Amino acid sequence: MCTKIIPVLWGCFLLWNLYISSSQTIYPGIKARITQRALDYGVQAGMEMIEQMLKQKNLPDLSGSESLEFLKVDYVNYNFSNIKINAFSFPNTSLAFVPGVGIKALTNHGTANISTDWEFKSPIFQDTGGADLFLSGVYFTGIIILTRNDFGHPILKLQDCYAQVSHAHISFSGELSVLYNSFAEPMEKPILKNLNEMLCPIIANEVEALNANLSTLEVLTKIDNYTLLDYSLISSPEITENYLDLNLKGVFYPLENLVDPYFSPVPFVLPERSNSMLYIGIAEYFFKSASFAYFTAGAFNVTLSTKEISNHFVQNSQGLGNVLSRIAEIYILSQPFMVRIMATEPPVINLQPGNFTLDIPASIMMLTQTNNSTVETIVSMDFVASTSVGLVILGQRLVCSLSLNRFRLTLPESNRSNIEVLRFENILSSILHFGVLPLANAKLQQGFPLPNPHKISFVNSDIEVFEGFLLISTDLKYETSSKQHPSFHGWEGLNLINGWWRGKAP
Repeated sequence: MCTKIIPVLWGCFLLWNLYISSSQTIYPGIKARITQRALDYGVQAGMEMIEQMLKQKNLPDLSGSESLEFLKVDYVNYNFSNIKINAFSFPNTSLAFVPGVGIKALTNHGTANISTDWEFKSPIFQDTGGADLFLSGVYFTGIIILTRNDFGHPILKLQDCYAQVSHAHISFSGELSVLYNSFAEPMEKPILKNLNEMLCPIIANEVEALNANLSTLEVLTKIDNYTLLDYSLISSPEITENYLDLNLKGVFYPLENLVDPYFSPVPFVLPERSNSMLYIGIAEYFFKSASFAYFTAGAFNVTLSTKEISNHFVQNSQGLGNVLSRIAEIYILSQPFMVRIMATEPPVINLQPGNFTLDIPASIMMLTQTNNSTVETIVSMDFVASTSVGLVILGQRLVCSLSLNRFRLTLPESNRSNIEVLRFENILSSILHFGVLPLANAKLQQGFPLPNPHKISFVNSDIEVFEGFLLISTDLKYETSSKQHPSFHGWEGLNLINGWWRGKAP
């Protein structure tokens, strides 16, 4: 009896775990909101993209058979090949959100000029040549549904597609063009029928080709030798009448350990705005995960020699000389010395309205190397450096910089005296301010990549800090000659969008 119950209990345990896992709500580290302004601009940019795409592609061959009764020809087999769209116009095109469903595309009164090669075969003649086809009354409507696959890549689906061309006029060229143009009108009706049957399958195939490209997007991006950044979609988009929200995981991992941090993201709500094309909300969780990942990877441990400190000091040799001479006064040094700084905990992130701060708990050791190459500790202390974080957008990167606000130093109980604390606090504050922070800011210049589509740049960007998240408001610009690559982190051609953020209130 017991042997039968155990598998049943084990199965119930597994089902309970699956239920608990599926019922847990996962909140995003990044939320991207696309507004109606972005869709309106997408119509304009989309026409340019479609034009470039069509110039490089041929449409599928069009073939069939028709009888020409007025010429008493039982049948004419025809084949139109090398079909190219040379020009088109869709003057009445719109994109609109369908709440809870997707994005509706609509165009009517469109026209297109097409060139093609043709071949005719009948019982009495056979010939080849070229022709021009003019289409008018082009109408299309369909709903684009955006979902995600198991890997967090976006997936597009075409629903309720309807496409129709109302009129077609064909003009043959060549030595016998006068003859062929005399029976061009009877050919136009079957051409229209076949073309209308082909349009939605052609559009569906293009959507599938786009999905193949989307599946190659690098949603897990290597930032540097310490961390990876996960940009995967954690849910299907949330669509209202006025916007579409994309929920991205937005979490950093140590390079060798793809495990979620011990803390969880908390929900945040973007303000109801529509003046910009795109809003990107970056949760405090995003920065906390970066802090934890870099700490875990050992990125906050650094040992600097006197020469290295000098290289990263603001160009003030007198200031550096004063600092080093004061150290020499306290500890009469004839040997070279080094400064070793190690974070004792992950830096503490705090986002409050108009204020972004980073507190760095760390220990600092002053070391000297004796004549026999052994390293000896002169003194070790713990400190907390409180910094303000400046933000700027460079290209499609969010770049941070640190400035020192406060510096609190503590000596071990066995080595504590008020005089020593005060003397070293001033010295180390100078080293941090003029040496370590410039080094850290140089590293931070690479920035964090922001998600953006292929060949799309951010313009008119602004950054605001709210409680628990920061908000980037930006417009978009399609770069026809951009060197960007189709991924979340092709970042060539960086240019300054706006100045350093300085505590702008929301």
